[in-house]
Amino acid sequence: MTKMKSVTILAIESSCDDTSAAVLKDELLLSNIMAGQEVHRQYGGVIPELASRAHQQNILPVVDLAVKTAGIQLEDIDAIAYTRGPGLLGSLLVGTSFAKGLSISLGKPLVDVNHLHGHILSHFIRQNERDYDPPKFPFLTLLVSGGHTQIVKVTDYLKFEIIGHTIDDAVGEAFDKCAKVLDLGYPGGPVVDKLAKIGDADKFKFSKPRIEGYNYSFSGVKTSLLYFLRDSVKENPDFISTYLNDICASFQKTLINILLDKLIKAAKDTGIKEIALAGGVSANSGLRDAMVTEAKKRGWKIFLPELKFTTDNAAMIGITGYYRFINGLVSPIDVAPVSRALDYERI
Repeated sequence: MTKMKSVTILAIESSCDDTSAAVLKDELLLSNIMAGQEVHRQYGGVIPELASRAHQQNILPVVDLAVKTAGIQLEDIDAIAYTRGPGLLGSLLVGTSFAKGLSISLGKPLVDVNHLHGHILSHFIRQNERDYDPPKFPFLTLLVSGGHTQIVKVTDYLKFEIIGHTIDDAVGEAFDKCAKVLDLGYPGGPVVDKLAKIGDADKFKFSKPRIEGYNYSFSGVKTSLLYFLRDSVKENPDFISTYLNDICASFQKTLINILLDKLIKAAKDTGIKEIALAGGVSANSGLRDAMVTEAKKRGWKIFLPELKFTTDNAAMIGITGYYRFINGLVSPIDVAPVSRALDYERI
């Protein structure tokens, strides 16, 4: 990889319902500003049309604040990185269009970034001149979110191989489904995690899939939960309220076991002991604790993202944009956003 003189990147993230902008000087994070969208809470999920409208309202002040917080001028940036996909198309269009307009007005190059690539490389964000210890290549990443569940072998900043993925639902969807049937509100994953901390994780058993290789499946365990609750409530109408914490703890433990069983197999087969966790579900305390336990048992060196980097944030887009830019991977002005993209080499 050719090292350039110092590079300043302005990054924009708008893949779902968080508008974010960040400024990085090489790997060093200078600012990372985010604006959420509370409007979706009352609907129990993200409404794409409302999300894109909110992005239009938020993006200008968020970018402006990111630049001011970084202590730079817009003219100081060397490139503009933006999330091209995957995500909600309407939301992506807002970020992409803004990045293109800014690129034209400033005469600065564009760098398109894969959102999932960003989650993986979030471990390379430098926040100060000390305590910088990113993963060493090659390493494995367990990427877990509401839309994706993957085991990715990373051999360089821009070289990825998906060696395992979900064949149906993502683990984040399973958490959300659990929260929905238990009427825990939205977003449900954090609530399930909170209740699981005070429940008995061994109280109930749920079915686990039998899938060959490193691939995942979560549709069956969701169905197992639904049938279990249906039958239990028939016998005891107060079952859910009585055992709510235990249900959450038992279901969460099942999901975590499914995730780690495949990760352990992949680490053993590849001989890789540098293991990273990434994505929205990486904020789950039960999963983080289980990773620490397995690391001690198996001699892994693990990398858990700071909670602020588990959400959809522009800092991870900036670090990825930085590595793409210094390798000459700039984006033409007519590139369109994509809602689905599993191929890391495509974007």
